[in-house]
Amino acid sequence: MAAAVTDLDRAPVAFGRWAVPQLFSELQQPEAARRLPALASLCDLMHDPERLYETVNGGFLEQLKVLLQDEDPSVRRKTCELLHLLTAHSIGRRALLASSLLPPLSELLDDSSSSCRRNVLQVLNRLAELPAGAAALLTLVPKLMLTLRQEEEDEEEEELLLSTLSCCSKLNALPALASDGVSLLGHKLSHSSPNIRREAAAAMMELSVPLDGKRQVCELQVLPVLVGLLQDEDVEVQTNAAGVIMNTVIITAGKLQCLDLHVIPVLLQLLSEKQEKEEERRRRKALVLYSLRALTALAEAPVGRRLLLEQLPVLVRRSEEEDQDIQQAAQTAIGVITWTP
Repeated sequence: MAAAVTDLDRAPVAFGRWAVPQLFSELQQPEAARRLPALASLCDLMHDPERLYETVNGGFLEQLKVLLQDEDPSVRRKTCELLHLLTAHSIGRRALLASSLLPPLSELLDDSSSSCRRNVLQVLNRLAELPAGAAALLTLVPKLMLTLRQEEEDEEEEELLLSTLSCCSKLNALPALASDGVSLLGHKLSHSSPNIRREAAAAMMELSVPLDGKRQVCELQVLPVLVGLLQDEDVEVQTNAAGVIMNTVIITAGKLQCLDLHVIPVLLQLLSEKQEKEEERRRRKALVLYSLRALTALAEAPVGRRLLLEQLPVLVRRSEEEDQDIQQAAQTAIGVITWTP
């Protein structure tokens, strides 16, 4: 028995445990006019954790594979929306990773429908937040990079791409580095949107962890842009830029470039800014830590040590803070600056 339905865009939904199986049986019909209402009703049901659990554990996911390759763009779009809703829950993400849907899903990164592409990117981004998901998506990194290179108009899609690349590169930065990632992300650092700048700098921070990434950041002249971002109005943009600089000044080329760019006064200014409210201090903690660690590395260069010896009071004040992480980082910096052979 089916419940009464007044919305003509949705299929009638059976009561109880028959609801999900009945709608998936409708998806087997050849007419798009029957598949689309069934998909719409399934999307509604996925807001109910019990129905989502039934979908995952009932073995229905594999039936969506053929719909991802459907000739009707509306069917593809709605199927991607269904997967987006499924991956809002951890059980859905794990089930999708265990399925055979990722290859056909990734093919839709080039779909003609912007809403379809956006749903695909949202699904991939949610998967990438899991270590197993990031690992599964590493083979897609070259394609994601190519998509990012071609994506210039939709800010939301760019942001999702960058976020996904950042998650994947946190696990393994080499695929992105091999796909011209530093150069591509470097261009995104100057984007007018703070969201794009933030995500691009976050991804760049992951790429600057391996030695090859540090070298590329130096060789491709990314550091001048990053030093400029230390004065960005968005704290997260500042933080991520400081993180890249912190990673890069470990090597000699990074130290020398940053010293030539007069980064020490900028980093000290970030440490000198007072945060009266606890919330502001928490929000800026990573920025302060990255700045202290960058200064510690710069103090290993004679020029950097001389400059920082004149500014010890700033670091001493930080070494007296209640936050133990900041206190320890400041003490380490002071130890390197004042060290004598």
